[in-house]
Amino acid sequence: MATNKKTELAIAGCMLAVGIGYLLMTTQLPHHSGIDATFVPYLLSALLCMLGALHMLAAVKMPQAVQAASTPDEAAGEPLDAKAVVKTLALIVAYIALLKTVGFPIMTTIYLYLQFIVLTPVNQKVNHLVYVLIALITSAVVYTLFREAFDLMLPSGLFGF
Repeated sequence: MATNKKTELAIAGCMLAVGIGYLLMTTQLPHHSGIDATFVPYLLSALLCMLGALHMLAAVKMPQAVQAASTPDEAAGEPLDAKAVVKTLALIVAYIALLKTVGFPIMTTIYLYLQFIVLTPVNQKVNHLVYVLIALITSAVVYTLFREAFDLMLPSGLFGF
């Protein structure tokens, strides 16, 4: 699937339009002096506008050779892995469905571990121990951070903290 300048310009234009729309909606929010609840929306809208403009600039300067191969996988002649996309979507649906019942710590650990396996290239050996350790540590750090630093409760599920 080769992309051309018109497609890239259309994508960049849409991104820029969404960024400008988001910025205009952000200006309608009530704000106070200093940093308040409008800071992050302003920051995100400005970044989205900037990314849209950079994408547009890159599309305008896109050489003809780059247009022939739109992704590295296609350039190398490797087919896109539709199975990995379907597996990822299934994992996300299962994660959302079981999050409240099973709880954030367990479900996040399981989700990350399985997602690491899905994203491991076929020609590379799956390192189960490393994947489990990364998933456990990440889940514990995020859960503790939300609970202690942000004072936000994530579903504890089976643990019942």
